[in-house]
Amino acid sequence: MTVNPRLTLVLGGARSGKSAHAEGLIGAHAPPWIYIATAQAFDDEMRARIETHRARRDARWRTLDAPHDLAEAIALAPLAPLLIDCLTLWLSNRMLAGADLARERQDLVAVLEARQAPTVAVSSEVGLSIVPENALARAFRDAAGELHQAVARIAGAVTLTVAGCPLRVKG
Repeated sequence: MTVNPRLTLVLGGARSGKSAHAEGLIGAHAPPWIYIATAQAFDDEMRARIETHRARRDARWRTLDAPHDLAEAIALAPLAPLLIDCLTLWLSNRMLAGADLARERQDLVAVLEARQAPTVAVSSEVGLSIVPENALARAFRDAAGELHQAVARIAGAVTLTVAGCPLRVKG
């Protein structure tokens, strides 16, 4: 395991400001920037959330949709500053598809560890609340915690965003 000083993990709860903070981190680098979107618009509410995120990005951003093939999408942009939004949506997509989460987490960590360009990965911190009442939700919470720990181990910086305030956890 090697720490990648160009990798930042931005964690936070829903509507904590983590995506806007991550966009600002990438915006400190010269464009063009790559935005890897992992969300899927299955309903009107998610379509509205996706549109809110899109509206913040101008022509300097190139968007890649990767609800499932995240490691492959990251590998397509080896030299550009890259923002991944978000790891927990990707995890949910893969979990519901019955994927081998341990293998895919390992593949994702390997490609992030090897990146040579600035990279910011956004993810929702879901382990700070009550214990979910059903097995699927508990499995997701646990898988997210394992994913966050694996990415944080190789990240040069980790930030927790609370109420729009980024708090440096590592780096």
